[in-house]
Amino acid sequence: MAAPFGRDTLDIDPAAETERIGEQLEHYLQRTRRRGVVVALSGGIDSSVVAALAATTLGPDRVVGLHLPERESSPETLRISTSLSDAFGIGSEVEDITPILEAVGAYARRDDAIRLVCPDYGPGYRSKIVLPSVIDSDRYRLYSVVVVDPDGGQEQYRLSPEAYLGIVAATNFKQRVRTMLAYHWADRLNYAVAGTPNRLEYDQGFFVKLGDGAADVKPIAHLYKCQVYALAAHLGVPAEIRTRPSTTDTYSLPQSQEEFYFSLPHDRMDLCLYGKNNAVPREQVARAAGLTLEQVDRVFRDIDQKRSTTEYLHLAPVLAGAVPEI
Repeated sequence: MAAPFGRDTLDIDPAAETERIGEQLEHYLQRTRRRGVVVALSGGIDSSVVAALAATTLGPDRVVGLHLPERESSPETLRISTSLSDAFGIGSEVEDITPILEAVGAYARRDDAIRLVCPDYGPGYRSKIVLPSVIDSDRYRLYSVVVVDPDGGQEQYRLSPEAYLGIVAATNFKQRVRTMLAYHWADRLNYAVAGTPNRLEYDQGFFVKLGDGAADVKPIAHLYKCQVYALAAHLGVPAEIRTRPSTTDTYSLPQSQEEFYFSLPHDRMDLCLYGKNNAVPREQVARAAGLTLEQVDRVFRDIDQKRSTTEYLHLAPVLAGAVPEI
């Protein structure tokens, strides 16, 4: 008889998984004649695990970590990401991307888009965009921008399509600039770029095309978030990183991944996505995730919708005629 579906369904053997991923990394580097890997370090669990995996299996001398803060990054980001590179003895470089973002008008373009719904938005203001919970109702969910003025007053404004797209397009500069610098270092060192999406992010399109979605290898894209945490504990990722809430670290106000995109904590989202991927009965998913059947249905519909609307992120460039593969 099969074991009942629950949180332990997603348990992995961290040591065996580490060895397997390491073999895949080594095989890729040999095939492409690359000497090592570059990892952009955000201070979050995913980039920390990718760097730790590479350092453990390839050796720290074949890994370079990039710290890529900007003026709206959390004050803790650089300290925490540096604690990871120090813990694993990998070489690292700090590149403040603020001047590049200013040069392309990333902040100004973002502020212009916010002013479409909040005309007073300007210097001294901070903001983030949020999405209503997927489990609360069947109503169509629309993004809003939360704005805090210089005196600490907070307001929330529903975003028009034009404002939302303008904000996202401007903030996507941050991920694309970071990727540009990652490839600069990879080219300079004859290294490969290691991407950091986990399975939730990869499946649901939580990445920027030709930004953090661009990489030569994606070592943890097959792992659910809880499995990434299991690897982090096995590899010895610093406790501060393992207990730090997942954030986007993209907007000037603190923002969790749940309020920006997933609308559920990762442990519940893992169970729902696994259940949908493996045709687990809805009743079992609901019991394991602590949700009602109606809420599970809403999450499943949201998974399908995100897969549909972000499909283009996964697509390779379309050719007008057939070109033989090399």
